[in-house]
Amino acid sequence: MASLSTLTWRTKLCYGVGHILNDLTASAWFTYLLVYLQKVVKFSGIEAGVLLLIGQVADAIATPLVGIESDRLERCSYGRRKIWHLVGVICVVISFPFIFNLCVGCSNPSHMAMFIYYAPFIVVFQFGWAATQISHLSLIPELITNDQEKCDLNAIRYAATVASNIFVFIITWIMLDSGKEASDPNQLSTSDATAFMYVVFIVVGVGLFFVTIFHIGVKERPRDASHEFATKSSRRSASNWVMWFKVPLFYQTAIMYMCVRLIVNITQVYIPMYTLETLHLTKDKIAIMPLIVYVSGFVSTFLSKPLNKYIGRKGVFLCGLITIFAVCIWMWFLPPRNAQVYGVSVLIGVGGSTLLVTALTMLADLIGENVETGAFVYGAMSFMDKMSNGIVVQIIQALYPKKPNAGGFYYKQIMVFVAGTAALVALITLLTTLRKKSTDHIIQGSGQKSISTDDERQCLLPSSSEHSLTTSLGYSWSLLHLKGPLTPYEPFISHSQPENTDETIQLNSGRQHQDYSVNESRSIAS
Repeated sequence: MASLSTLTWRTKLCYGVGHILNDLTASAWFTYLLVYLQKVVKFSGIEAGVLLLIGQVADAIATPLVGIESDRLERCSYGRRKIWHLVGVICVVISFPFIFNLCVGCSNPSHMAMFIYYAPFIVVFQFGWAATQISHLSLIPELITNDQEKCDLNAIRYAATVASNIFVFIITWIMLDSGKEASDPNQLSTSDATAFMYVVFIVVGVGLFFVTIFHIGVKERPRDASHEFATKSSRRSASNWVMWFKVPLFYQTAIMYMCVRLIVNITQVYIPMYTLETLHLTKDKIAIMPLIVYVSGFVSTFLSKPLNKYIGRKGVFLCGLITIFAVCIWMWFLPPRNAQVYGVSVLIGVGGSTLLVTALTMLADLIGENVETGAFVYGAMSFMDKMSNGIVVQIIQALYPKKPNAGGFYYKQIMVFVAGTAALVALITLLTTLRKKSTDHIIQGSGQKSISTDDERQCLLPSSSEHSLTTSLGYSWSLLHLKGPLTPYEPFISHSQPENTDETIQLNSGRQHQDYSVNESRSIAS
């Protein structure tokens, strides 16, 4: 396997295609689930929203649980991340085709029977999707420690995501366009069920092909759940995941990631409805408009690396937010059946792609070398993402106006205000991270010891290479293992009381006990 400081392009590409099955199914799920359930299966808006909410809740619950179990998994020759990835793939393959097919073997079933039929497949699919996503994301800090190469992996990964979405939209466009003669070209109906069936079979087949390439081409180094954490002054393990709740940057990153996912997913979920009911375009445009969004997003991924180099993560994130604000204003004044819709689609793609690539890179930065708890971090972020998206979609579906022909203006409000509000919250949160850094500089200028946000993340679970960082800041971090999860401990060393030099700290590693005196810690700090 390539070293942790560099990866070959072969490994990078094999890693990048490892999430394509998830990307393909997620594209169909977010873009077409509601419109399929409402227009083809003939569920009401609330019923369709509840099924989507069930899926989001199942995903939200599964993600942190999968993350914790993946972190805790003992030495596995196949790789503790890859084995969970494989489990997720199996769950997706056996469940997803049933979601976009009419009830197999049913004859005029009731809505309740159809609801009960779809719900279990949705739960299994979302569990598998979560297992695949978390294991794939948590491989990034396992494979590489270089910040620039983390950005490369995220850019390749997102480029594969965009390409997957483009593929889904092209296939859907072809299938729906071929059925124009059999139905109204402006409306979806039950007669379009066959088109969706072919789409989902193609999606699963192509996804399995790329998953095979990932499992063959990426070699994960077997690792113990805690072996890299042991140093002279600290011991860290996968049981220490609770420590992330004491890091402010964890919450700030979670909020920004959640807002980015709301922007990307809500626009993706409702762009078919916005296209049909607000802009009054033909049904094949529900594939063409998302296609433009993702083509523009794909092109913008090539700018992520140079932009990150010159203006930094936060600068790129700010540019993405400004783009989303601009597109919200444009959509508000966009008239129906107007060519300006293509420009709007381009901006949605550029803004969403920029924000998502940067947010994922920020997550990898947050984890740093704390790879033993990396899956939990990704799981916690995904929990926020899935719960927020599911709740927001259900609220939107429940608030749909009862008046006839009111959907056009309603979906315009959704596209503008939901995305705009999420962007505003992300902007405020981004400013708090800048304010924190500024405050740290002020404190340091006054002669007081302070620790920056980035250093706070690094000092959470220090490795042997981080001693120079922590000791130069005047911090001596230790982790005590006392009959339970590891907890942080910062020993107080008083230079005016030499009688305390014989004090010792007992480190219990389960089978071995080693005593280190404070004199040793003091010698390291000096």
